[in-house]
Amino acid sequence: MSPLAFVLTLSCYRRCPSRFSTPYSHNLLVLFSSTATTITPPNGNESPSSGPSPPPIRVALTESTGRAVFATRGIGAGDTIHTAKPIVSHPSLSAITSVCYFCLKKIDAVTASQSQGVSFCSENCKESSKVFYDVEKKADWLAFDDYCRTQGLKYPLLVKRLACMVISGAAPAGILDILQPANLTQGMILKMEEGFHLLRNALVKANIGDEHTSFLTKQWYTDVLARIRINAFRIELAAGVYEDLLSLASASIEAEAAVGNAIYMLPSFYNHDCDPNTHIVWMENADAKLKALRDIDEGEELRICYIDASMSYDARESLLTQGFGFKCNCLRCMSGD
Repeated sequence: MSPLAFVLTLSCYRRCPSRFSTPYSHNLLVLFSSTATTITPPNGNESPSSGPSPPPIRVALTESTGRAVFATRGIGAGDTIHTAKPIVSHPSLSAITSVCYFCLKKIDAVTASQSQGVSFCSENCKESSKVFYDVEKKADWLAFDDYCRTQGLKYPLLVKRLACMVISGAAPAGILDILQPANLTQGMILKMEEGFHLLRNALVKANIGDEHTSFLTKQWYTDVLARIRINAFRIELAAGVYEDLLSLASASIEAEAAVGNAIYMLPSFYNHDCDPNTHIVWMENADAKLKALRDIDEGEELRICYIDASMSYDARESLLTQGFGFKCNCLRCMSGD
């Protein structure tokens, strides 16, 4: 099975009947779609295919790192390897009034479509948001949002949105189970309990019955957070036209601030390298593009950098150990660079 088919297979979970459900026949499929733009032909005289081709990648298990992504053919520097839509995303609380509540695109008051204090960049995004917003707007999230804001937390917001998607029937409760979880200490789990209770209480007070929230246990909440903790991507938009990949990568790093966070399926299978051959960028919204930073050979593993690659060796080692739970053994780190 190809990586694309593997990802799309996850959309075949049967959706549970729910009084919150509305006919979103294609929404779940779209959430998992990954496509590739045309790859530059190896012979410059050949004409590229008129339509998108399958991503030139495969996902395989390795002895050292578990799942990994490999090139199935040569990929040229600057080529878009594939794109990916988020499974779930959420704007940063600091950006809540300046980005689309669904796709995280930056917006202005003139073009925005507003709904109960949040804005959407288009009627299409407003309609697409119903997979979570029809449930979300029934509850009072003041206490939950204040908890996230005062504690400096961003990932519980993704859990809240995912919970609303499950209640609406737009996603199965175990949609993130395939992703690698972080190792949580008992102390970390105890700190998560307040967020769980605030989330559940908000839904209970909104008269959303147990038949729709039976999945929402403390175990589910901590399991989802454990996966989000090491698989979430910080969305920094790099809107504009850039002549080369280095300029584009620099623009992403130097963005004013993250507009939000998101979880993707296929990009989460990419392993880390402090000298990566692949870069993930966001141009206008939360739709991700994975681009080759250099020429990549057939069979070569595709890797991205989970952190700012310009950091010193000690800083990178500390951040990767504390934030992701592993010591990097890439060639750059092995050389002490």
